[in-house]
Amino acid sequence: MPEHTTRVSSAVRRRTALAAGAAALAAADLALKTWAQSALADAPIGPDFAQLRLAFNPGVAFSMGDTLPSWVVVAFTALITAGVGVFAWRTAPQSKAAAAALAVILAGAAANLVDRAGDGVVTDYLHTGWWPTFNLADVFIVCGGLAVVALSWRRPAPKPGRASSPAA
Repeated sequence: MPEHTTRVSSAVRRRTALAAGAAALAAADLALKTWAQSALADAPIGPDFAQLRLAFNPGVAFSMGDTLPSWVVVAFTALITAGVGVFAWRTAPQSKAAAAALAVILAGAAANLVDRAGDGVVTDYLHTGWWPTFNLADVFIVCGGLAVVALSWRRPAPKPGRASSPAA
C-alpha cells in the first residue's frame, strides 16, 4: 500500500475515533440531563456540600450572558462548537491523548449546544454548595482544556535525521 494511502486511512481512523468518542460522551451527558430533569424536579438529592440539584442556566460559564436573547447565546455557542469541531477534524491528532482531549472538549460543547437549542437554557445538576451548579458537559470542557494545556507543555520528539541540539 502506498505511503500516501496509509496516511490517509490513518487520518480517517483517527477522525472517526475522535468523532465517535465525542458523540458517545455527548450522548452520556444528554442522558444524564434528561434523567436530572425528571429525578430532581421535586427535590435535590444528597447533602448540601455535594448535591444533585436541578438548575437551568440561560447564560454560559458562570451565567455570563444570561440577559442576552437566547438566540445570541445559541449562535455564539454553535460557532465555538463548530470551530472546535473543525479544528479537531483538520488536525486529527496523532497523539491519542491529544485526540482524547479534543474529543472531550467537543463532546461537552456539543452536548451543551444540543441541550440549549431546545429552550435556550442548559440543564445543570451537579452542585457543591460553594460553586455554581454545573453538568458533566462542563466537566468535559474544563478537563479537556486542562489536558490540552498540559499536553502543550510536552516537548515534541525530535524529527528523524535532524540534530537534537539547540541552535546557538
